[in-house]
Amino acid sequence: MMLQDCPSALERDRFLALYGGIYEHSRWVAEAAWDGRDGTSLDTVEGLHRAMAHAVDVAGEEKQERLICAHPDLAGKAAIKGELTAESKAEQSGAGLDACTPDEFEEFQRLNKAYKNKFGFPFIIAVKGHNRHSILAAFEARLNHDREREFKTALAEIHKIARFRLEALAAL
Repeated sequence: MMLQDCPSALERDRFLALYGGIYEHSRWVAEAAWDGRDGTSLDTVEGLHRAMAHAVDVAGEEKQERLICAHPDLAGKAAIKGELTAESKAEQSGAGLDACTPDEFEEFQRLNKAYKNKFGFPFIIAVKGHNRHSILAAFEARLNHDREREFKTALAEIHKIARFRLEALAAL
């Protein structure tokens, strides 16, 4: 799927303005993709996603953990305070997280806390195609994982989120 603005033809600053937010609060991912570009390799969703995912995958665990920690809690304080990025807000509301019952909201808070206490970073799931019930079930199941498995799962989910965001831009 081609990206409409043809990223290879853009100036670096314009590229970063358009794609710097694909990975939540982590402009460095887009910078690395730009710096590693090869001809028109960034002009498709697949190519740009591959370049960005590669930048994350080779970044090292400390930088990867900062990327994971840049993500907001699901149905968390940032959502209540209106501090989510536009992308996160749309994604969470698309999964019905803005329509939680008081009991569901309380359950999200409990699970967010338990997850962070166990793993040291927020629970990440690409919410597209999910609803609050399936997300709560995934939360419960993944709390049984070890940290190494959850770290890898969080990164895989972040890559899915990035892919969905790039596909949404291509569809505009």
